Amino acid sequence: MEKLQSVEQFEQLKNEERTMFMFSADWCPDCRVIEPFLPGLEADYPEYTFIYVDRDDFIDVCQQLDVFGIPSFIAFNNGEEVGRFVSKDRKTKEEIEGFINGLDA
Repeated sequence: MEKLQSVEQFEQLKNEERTMFMFSADWCPDCRVIEPFLPGLEADYPEYTFIYVDRDDFIDVCQQLDVFGIPSFIAFNNGEEVGRFVSKDRKTKEEIEGFINGLDA
């Protein structure tokens, strides 16, 4: 999964087709639990560009988007937010797949 490098890159990527931002942090134990199946998710949903956003590096972006819990996922399509799976709870592969399958992007 590509790692976000700048706020400018975030703005560019959210204006592209089908971008999925995953908000996480190195210290987050619930984020580590989902790491093993993330490559499979990327492979199963090639229509999305998956971008890892380190919460600590991009706290302003998190505040702007009201992301207070991690791991969290926000999907954009052509500049519009089309879905979010944001909570403080641990996520399962099935829950994340259900979220992506429910997107209208």
